[in-house]
Amino acid sequence: MNLELYILLPVLVAICLLTFFLGWYLNSKANKTKIDGAENIAKRIISEAEEKSKDKIQAAEKRSKEFLTDADKAAQNLKKEKLLEVKDEFLKRKQKFDEETKEREKQVLEDEKRIKQEKEVVEKAKSDIERKEQFLKKTEAEMSEKIISADQKSANAEGLINEYKDSLAEAKEKLHRISGLSEEEAKKILFENFVNEVRLEAAQRIQEVREEAKLECNRLSKNIVIQAIQRTASDHSVETTVSVLQINSDELKGRIIGKEGRNIRAFEAATGVDIIVDDTPEAIIISGFDPFRREIARVAMERLIADGRIHPARIEEVVEKVQKELIEDLIRVGENTLIEMGIQGVHRDIITLIGRMKYRSSYGQNVLNHSIEVGHLTGIMAAELGLDAQMAKRAGLLHDMGKTIDRSIEGPHAILGYEVARRCKEHPIICNAIGAHHDEMPMEHPISILVQAADSISGARPGARRESVEAYSKRLEKLETIAKSFEGVAKTFAIQAGREVRVIVEQDKINDTSQDQLASDIAHRNQ
Repeated sequence: MNLELYILLPVLVAICLLTFFLGWYLNSKANKTKIDGAENIAKRIISEAEEKSKDKIQAAEKRSKEFLTDADKAAQNLKKEKLLEVKDEFLKRKQKFDEETKEREKQVLEDEKRIKQEKEVVEKAKSDIERKEQFLKKTEAEMSEKIISADQKSANAEGLINEYKDSLAEAKEKLHRISGLSEEEAKKILFENFVNEVRLEAAQRIQEVREEAKLECNRLSKNIVIQAIQRTASDHSVETTVSVLQINSDELKGRIIGKEGRNIRAFEAATGVDIIVDDTPEAIIISGFDPFRREIARVAMERLIADGRIHPARIEEVVEKVQKELIEDLIRVGENTLIEMGIQGVHRDIITLIGRMKYRSSYGQNVLNHSIEVGHLTGIMAAELGLDAQMAKRAGLLHDMGKTIDRSIEGPHAILGYEVARRCKEHPIICNAIGAHHDEMPMEHPISILVQAADSISGARPGARRESVEAYSKRLEKLETIAKSFEGVAKTFAIQAGREVRVIVEQDKINDTSQDQLASDIAHRNQ
């Protein structure tokens, strides 16, 4: 028993020791494994932390670089904006400086021009004074010679008068003895014979002077008028009271008329013209005496047809829009006409009236074309006569602007135009030329006569105007009646479209001497 105990005890101790060491070994190995694992985890954590910190550092560096780039761009943009602001300010100041410089240069040129004109006027006045002084000196010398000669002739005349008195006394005595008449009766007969002789000589001399003046006047006036006409070329279209509008198909006529005629009534009310829709194929007729309203109606109808929407509300809208556009076009037409004529400084109201001339006609002749032609003719004739051509051209262009004034204002168109020109501060010569070109007021300047002549030339040109047969016949009959009302006139014939009246007189009542006086009286009566 004890032997077994002694054997088992060491074995048990050995087993315990072996178990202890085995446990310790396993525990140490396990601890080492844990430590190694912890170290690996720590290393991995450190590595991850280093990578994360490195990424954060790179991100921070990237953000800082982006911030610096953005800041640099902002600074560049700010610099550019400031440069642009400075440049704009510089350009504005430069433009202002240039405008001020141009204005000063213009003022300097105007001052130089005015000084030059004043100098020319002074030089001309000086030249006139010198010429007048020379003329006065020459006249004074001639007068002195004439006085000396007159004194000599006076001395000689006294002797002749005395001789004449003696001879006259002797002649009176002889006449009294021969005729048996008293001195008073002889004087009366002699005086009557002398008066008749003087009248006959005066009539003959007046006739000679008139013939000479007529020939010279005709020659000069024909030359001036021919030069003016040759240098002026214009085309005139004959105006009518209707406008024909072409349409694509007759189906549109029904749409234009509308249900129960609503569309056509609305269109006529808005435009003030008559619309004639008849059997004429693919066409409608716009009728009205006012060409401006007809043009508004024509353009508005074209737009309505192109748009396709034709109803009363749309009609009013389109007509109103077209009317505004054409009123603006009036000003453009007036300005272009003034540029073409080389005329400046015209009042705004007159420019509008010039534009309205485009839509006015007289005897079928377009008033604007007629006025331009009259302006050119008047300017050319004024230049030939040494007058102010620019002022004459201006007066010719504006002479018929009274025809475009609202028809509600009554009065002759020449007087209406005169009032407008005076209100718009036109030159008095131009105002008089406008008001006097139909003899409604006295002519005060040669330019007024030229405007009247150019107006007659433009209106009398073949094909320029149309006149009704009835009015034409009445005018000729009136001319013949006036001429036939004079005593001694047998027959009268109005020829050359009423510009000349041929008169046949009774030979026993009208002689060669008195025929000139009769012609002058007939001309004055017709005027």
